[in-house]
Amino acid sequence: MRKFFQCLFFVFLFAALSSFAVHKFYVGIYQITYSDKKKEVQITARIFIDDIEKALESKSKKKLYLATPKEIAETNGLIKSYLSEKIQLKVNGKVRNLKFLGKETEDNVLICYLTTPVTEKITSAEIYNSVLTEIYSEQQNIVHFTINGNKKSLLLTDSEPDGNVEF
Repeated sequence: MRKFFQCLFFVFLFAALSSFAVHKFYVGIYQITYSDKKKEVQITARIFIDDIEKALESKSKKKLYLATPKEIAETNGLIKSYLSEKIQLKVNGKVRNLKFLGKETEDNVLICYLTTPVTEKITSAEIYNSVLTEIYSEQQNIVHFTINGNKKSLLLTDSEPDGNVEF
């Protein structure tokens, strides 16, 4: 009987530990910084390449080969369109148009750069970010703001895709 319980314990332990290894973590990191010198808000988005590629391919019905030598020519346009649909920024209550500057890759992460001009002092910011939530309901988008020397963060999810901060 003791051997039965030992075997049962090891089967349970193996099942419990292997279930942790199978689950993937879905997260994107967004840094929003105000450059007083340039009078603009700068956004750096860090998104896992395989996740954004899946979302873009689902939307465009094209194989992109993101971050490989076979990457298709219209990838930047697809990323720009996708991010403009999935991210909206309001500064001081006014909707801002985000300009896509470009992208680069670092290991398995796609880094995208966006900007928008802001000439007045920033007192509040509101962001809507639903990047990848249509593909992964578990997606979490962490947004870090650095404005007027103040740092604030938000955790945005499928059920809460927007948030605001005051400065």
